[in-house]
Amino acid sequence: MLKKILKSNIAILFFILWCPVFLNGQAAPDFSILTDKAFQKLYQNPEECISYSQSLLISDKNIEHKVILRNIISQAYALQGNYVQSVSISNQKDDDDIKGNLSHFIQLFDDYNLADQYQNLGLYGQSKEIIAGILKDPKLLQSNNPKERMVLAKLFQLQAINAGITRNYNSALLNIDKSNSYLNNNNEENRIIKWENIIFRSTFLMRQNKLEESKKLLDNVIQDVEKHGNNAFISAFAYESMSRYYFLKADYNGAVKQLEIGFSEIENLPYNDLKIIFYELFARSYLALNNDGKYYYYNNLYTDLKAKLDSNKKEGIQYVVKLLETYHHKNLEFQEQNKEKQLKTAGIIILILMAGMIAYFLSESSRSRHLKKQLDFFEKLKIKEESSGIVIEVPKEEEVAKENKNQEKDPSKISKEKEVEILEKLKDWEKSDSYLNKNLSLAILSAQTGINTKYLSEVINNNKGKNFNGYINELRIDHIARLLKTDPAYLNYKVSYLAEYAGFSSHGAFTNVFKSITGMSPNTYIQEIIKNKN
Repeated sequence: MLKKILKSNIAILFFILWCPVFLNGQAAPDFSILTDKAFQKLYQNPEECISYSQSLLISDKNIEHKVILRNIISQAYALQGNYVQSVSISNQKDDDDIKGNLSHFIQLFDDYNLADQYQNLGLYGQSKEIIAGILKDPKLLQSNNPKERMVLAKLFQLQAINAGITRNYNSALLNIDKSNSYLNNNNEENRIIKWENIIFRSTFLMRQNKLEESKKLLDNVIQDVEKHGNNAFISAFAYESMSRYYFLKADYNGAVKQLEIGFSEIENLPYNDLKIIFYELFARSYLALNNDGKYYYYNNLYTDLKAKLDSNKKEGIQYVVKLLETYHHKNLEFQEQNKEKQLKTAGIIILILMAGMIAYFLSESSRSRHLKKQLDFFEKLKIKEESSGIVIEVPKEEEVAKENKNQEKDPSKISKEKEVEILEKLKDWEKSDSYLNKNLSLAILSAQTGINTKYLSEVINNNKGKNFNGYINELRIDHIARLLKTDPAYLNYKVSYLAEYAGFSSHGAFTNVFKSITGMSPNTYIQEIIKNKN
């Protein structure tokens, strides 16, 4: 009887024994599918993306998988404006990850991750330098590995953004083309990066005054995004760019309409890093429409959110500045002290200078406003419009030799070659308009350019004829004066808005510095421009 029972149920027993094997084989989806879904959620809802990716991170033991998941989570926090958490999660390491037995892909992805963090924090010079170092590898550029090609596509996209910041739009467009060459249509991540590249391309074309070509790209990408369903961030990003087109066409009602459509996509989602851009554009458009009520409403939203994000960004910079030494160990300023003392000193200097930043802005006193100063300013503005940048004289060999002898006698004195190098970096930095940042300090400028604060201060004092605050304030006033002269829309703006846009702490501080540099008040300058145009 027992034998009959066993014989008749042999199939059932076999299935029970082998069932776990079959289930395991079917229940383990491809990791690429899981990460593709996580990347999709990044553009649908960052909070859901974080929750989903963290659940994968807890259960996955593969080091490569963990590095990729942490990057996605880091990007989600950055889109929320939580830069501290973004930097923190991005730089978490497991025991196996620290042992030095990292694969080539993990090392590549870690470098990309750091370049991405620098860009999120506004340290575009550092991001550009890291990416340039990665892309020097010819073997990497020829890689057929899908994961490496995806990273290359993102690196070229980051480099395009860095080029756009310095107004090198031809280079930016070239990098967008290179990014697209590494993409295919195999998954959602590739499709989303392509959409972003189209929007970035349209932005760069817009900056080159190719408005209709830019609008055509935006119309196509908006149609394509809507066809593929829920992609709230990309949709909002596209409409935000479209609003800029209408603003440049002086169709301010059209600009507001595009902003309203785009903002409705993310209004109930925590995309604070994008919302602050919408608030600023809303305020600017309503100001152009002379709608004071809406202007003050959106300007207050912008100011409140900006203060919150700037505070978080400063903490993020303090985190990431500790990683500077890895990528700048060849610079003289990072060779003078040992590693531990460098990081401590840099941290202390940054904290002190950031705390005293507002005091520095208010320290600029008013000067006389006689006619000669006005004429000198207009002449200087004319020269700057005709010249694209600073002319730096390369020292002769005899001067270099003499300078080197002097430096041997006085090691603390900066060499002529180093001075020229720093001036070139400042020239590139000035193209980024980063000096409009209200929270800019000597320490942040040091982090953005990779130049020691002592050398920066010395070169600015010796070559610009003024201290750091005077140098930054003059860049800001020149920028505003040039906008007022070239863009009629700014002539309708109130001085308080111009002050905030230029990065000044108050209307009064802006007016005092404007008078000291131009020899006239902002209102007088505006009237002069209007009179000359008439």
